[in-house]
Amino acid sequence: MNAYEVMYIVKPVEDEACEAVIAKFEKLITANGGNVEKTDRWGKKRLAYEIQDLNEGIYVLVTFQADAAAVKELDRVMKITDEVLRHMIIRKGE
Repeated sequence: MNAYEVMYIVKPVEDEACEAVIAKFEKLITANGGNVEKTDRWGKKRLAYEIQDLNEGIYVLVTFQADAAAVKELDRVMKITDEVLRHMIIRKGE
């Protein structure tokens, strides 16, 4: 398994809805054989430019370990999730 980081921006919604999105992705990682090490909620921040007519978003950084198939599935699900504005998955170097 390799170490990864995923940074994603959630639409500015209520705390319960945001926590549900975060829990959904953590559960997806663990269900595919990964291990979530740390989840940092950076909170609501102003975006550098408008995305889908929104000026703010909730930033979340997750550090995890998984294999390539789990990362591919996470990327696929993030692309089709309406609450996610942008996401980026990075493999951490040794």
